[in-house]
Amino acid sequence: MNQKLSPSTVGLLTLAPLLWAGNAIVGRLVRAAVPPMTLNLLRWSIAMLILLPLGRRLFRPGGALGANWRRYGLLGLLGIGAYNSLQYLALQSSTPINVTLVAAGMPVWMLLVGWLFFGVKAGARQLGGAALSIAGVLLVLCRGQWQALLALRLVPGDVYMILATIAWSFYSWLLTQPKDPLAVRADWAAYLLAQVMYGVLWSGAFAGVEWARGAPAIAWSWPLAAALLYVAVGPAIIAFRCWGAGVQRAGPSVGAFFTNLTPLFAAVLSSAILGEAPHLYHAIAFALIVGGIVFSARRQGAAAR
Repeated sequence: MNQKLSPSTVGLLTLAPLLWAGNAIVGRLVRAAVPPMTLNLLRWSIAMLILLPLGRRLFRPGGALGANWRRYGLLGLLGIGAYNSLQYLALQSSTPINVTLVAAGMPVWMLLVGWLFFGVKAGARQLGGAALSIAGVLLVLCRGQWQALLALRLVPGDVYMILATIAWSFYSWLLTQPKDPLAVRADWAAYLLAQVMYGVLWSGAFAGVEWARGAPAIAWSWPLAAALLYVAVGPAIIAFRCWGAGVQRAGPSVGAFFTNLTPLFAAVLSSAILGEAPHLYHAIAFALIVGGIVFSARRQGAAAR
């Protein structure tokens, strides 16, 4: 696994957080129009329909869909069914600042999962990079006022986001496992489609439980349709493609630091939507996050397997 950060790899791992930041904003905006599990099911069902003609190789005789059903079923559960459903569920009861703060622990969870389950130990530079990156995220979340962090309180949504972050950590490490014929042939559409098809099954099961518990009906509108199209194409297909390719090049530990760009992008997008100008702390936070990425990547390059 090549863990050197090239410009193209940086671009892949940066575009995904940008699109995911938009996903968080959209998920918050439509929370009253569609239940969270149903939102996730609709999102990935649309994405599956778009991917079907692109990943048609998956259905050829001797394809990998059935032979590797355990792997794709697990990837679909962790990366599509669990993570995204839990994120939308978290946005129902938790504030955006709390959800983003919990998600900022991604590098720590990624390092722990890699160490405990995949035999990849974290070095001093990785831990230092994690500290720098999280400090940058915290600076954005508290808007340059550290005492604001003392007022934070965990709610059920924050717990959901912790579980989502752990699920995503396992998903990212599984992407690096070499025994996958679709990944080896670099057939990204078929590779993603295999995950999405199983992910839609998981999402459907979660939505079924939601409906059985009396979820409110969907409030259909053109803005909701546009939101569904965005989350299906941008944060789903494009972002997952970029993330998968970037993680396979740089490794999950380095990729985890790029996920901390998501709250920074979310803050900038929110400022743009609200008409607020960026502040100095945004620039400082960006420097800290990028510093954590570079600091950790240098260690990764030295310890590449």
